[in-house]
Amino acid sequence: MSGPKPTKAEKKNPSAPRHTGRRAVPPNVSNADEDEVPTMETFGVLPRGFNMKDYLEVQNVHLFKMPNERNKREHHTDKYFNNKLIIRRGQPFNIQIDFNRPYNPERDQFWVEYVIGRYPQQSKGTYIPIPIVDELEVGKWGAKIIHKDYNSVSLTILSAPDCIIGKFRMYVAVLTPSGILRTSRNKEADTYILFNPWCKEDSVYMEDEREIEEYVMNDVGVIFHGEINRIKTRSWEYGQFEEQILDACLYIMDRAELDISGRGNPIKISRVGSAVINAKDDNGVIAGSWNNDYSLGVSPSAWTGSVDILLEYQSSGLPVRYGQCWVFAGVFNTFLRCLGIPARLVTNYFSAHDNDANLQTDVYLDEDGKTNTTLTKDSIWNYHCWNEAWMARPDLPVGFGGWQVVDATPQETSDGMFRCGPASVQAIKHGHVCFQFDTPFIFSEVNSDIVYSKAMKDGSKVVEYVDKTHVGQRILTKEIGGNGPQDITDLYKFSEGTEEERLALEAALMYGVKKEIRDGDQLQSVPDVDMDFQTDNSVFGSDFKVTLAFMNRSSDRYTITAFLTGHIVFYTGVLKAEFMNKNLEVTLEPGSSKTVDVQIRANEYLSKLVEQASLHFFVTARINETKKILAQQKIVALKVPDLRIKIAGEGVIGKEMTVIVEFTNPLKKKLQNITLRVSGPGLMKTKTQIFREVPTNSTLSWEEKFVPRRVGPRKLIATLDCDSLRHVYGELDIEILSDGSL
Repeated sequence: MSGPKPTKAEKKNPSAPRHTGRRAVPPNVSNADEDEVPTMETFGVLPRGFNMKDYLEVQNVHLFKMPNERNKREHHTDKYFNNKLIIRRGQPFNIQIDFNRPYNPERDQFWVEYVIGRYPQQSKGTYIPIPIVDELEVGKWGAKIIHKDYNSVSLTILSAPDCIIGKFRMYVAVLTPSGILRTSRNKEADTYILFNPWCKEDSVYMEDEREIEEYVMNDVGVIFHGEINRIKTRSWEYGQFEEQILDACLYIMDRAELDISGRGNPIKISRVGSAVINAKDDNGVIAGSWNNDYSLGVSPSAWTGSVDILLEYQSSGLPVRYGQCWVFAGVFNTFLRCLGIPARLVTNYFSAHDNDANLQTDVYLDEDGKTNTTLTKDSIWNYHCWNEAWMARPDLPVGFGGWQVVDATPQETSDGMFRCGPASVQAIKHGHVCFQFDTPFIFSEVNSDIVYSKAMKDGSKVVEYVDKTHVGQRILTKEIGGNGPQDITDLYKFSEGTEEERLALEAALMYGVKKEIRDGDQLQSVPDVDMDFQTDNSVFGSDFKVTLAFMNRSSDRYTITAFLTGHIVFYTGVLKAEFMNKNLEVTLEPGSSKTVDVQIRANEYLSKLVEQASLHFFVTARINETKKILAQQKIVALKVPDLRIKIAGEGVIGKEMTVIVEFTNPLKKKLQNITLRVSGPGLMKTKTQIFREVPTNSTLSWEEKFVPRRVGPRKLIATLDCDSLRHVYGELDIEILSDGSL
């Protein structure tokens, strides 16, 4: 035996950790290989008559950590591809300790220790000595002997429901006449502790088992995108149980420099996570790009899920290129679910980006009614994806816990960093924008007004029209147990035009949000003329038409001058290029209606398109007799072709199968430098194949072998990406049976 002698203080308090004289290192790194608790203690001068064989010595520790054993099954951690013990806090688990001789409680004293980080301290929860107790007490660490058999002792250990989340080092300590003897450092005894939504005392507790199954255990999700009249879906592999992903998520907390003592608080973890998932100011996980040039990385639309991104970041320590809102949200969802925080991905259609906190989106028109692109700075995203995380909010008044908005897409800074949330959905709905964090910004995203103002030549601005219903028209998330949409708009806002909705807006203003032009109610009287426009089936690379409809409700005859402009836009609402501009003159007799068709040619927009194939139409109409302005805008998401996926072989775990991905080029030009990806959690790791070109009307076919690793319903996900065509997806649901069940 060797090592430093125990001090007097240690003899007096044997469960206190000892310093080993190692060099100083950052205290907020939870590297499980670090060992600040000594593995051996010396006895100094042995007492007279003391035989070394008399003291209790640990021979072995059994953690029952295999997926089919009790601990992982009961803690719902058996799906993790990880050979360490993974438990959820606030819930008992079992271990067995084998000694060199039978344990005698009259003369022997031992305890279990869990240690995390460097410089562990009991006061900070980073050093946890677990006493042997007669009865376990909810809310406290404790170990109860449940069985003794010759030289073995079986323990049930209960962890505290608010303890730190992370990877702990485990020791068994024995008190001897000359000091403490601890087991040596054994990486196989490392234990992960996660949040526990099944535990009523945990701050992430959920009552509904079906919700836990969806928001914690489901490793494949659905992302809704496109535009509100043509909602598109794509599957996303969260992969929170895949190999090394748990360590990658803990690495993210280390990179975020979140103090270890704060890692039991889901509020802190989700807020820090919203910052470090994006790379904007801290070299976080994903570098965002919205300029349609992805030559230095991977196009955001090409990813099939989070696994490749997280593993690349953990391996390189450098931001992974590239992401956009659904990529940030998909990876953030993996991070939260992997740690045990219930989370879901949310899509807000017509999501406002208001950067001056006045609860309105300002659109400026020139004196002729055309959009003034120089003055108009606010934008409306076709859609925007963020996350909701489920947790208690003891820092807010009662009733504001539950779903909290957290958003990792770098839009605006919060407390000096690009992050957003957690913000209570209940607070957003009721206009309580005084509650942290970032509630005013999210309130504006779902409930701001669009104020159309005429910019006069003398510099003044006159409000012409206020649209109170365009922003946040529909907010969707994946339904529980299925792949369809669940409309959660009513969780964020009261119905438009109701008294409750107006009260929420007034509450937001009362709580200190800057008010400029907000009322405009006098502008909302029933107009003499209604205007609407629709588009027919718009397929990528084809012609289609826009139909404008006017209806005169009055007994007067009106002439109308309308301006229809078409822009190529990024899905964030930022304009790239104008591809059409038409002036229309319409005469309306009293009580009459009239429609005007405008043909849109493919050659007008095709060469200017950016990813997601989105066209933005903006129409303003001036009633010449009254000088009133009507305005509407519409997003058209062109339909892109799908990938076809087939499989060959038996769907049995451990038996080789083949996936076949096919694509037919429907465009009137050849596609070049095409990248195909296919993956599936529990089925296969991501495979990539590059094709130099695919001529028009030609079909490519790609085959890959894989061996399923998990039984039950599984999903294969494939993407196609090239400069001329993005956001091409395909997926296939398959059932994997256990070996011998056919």
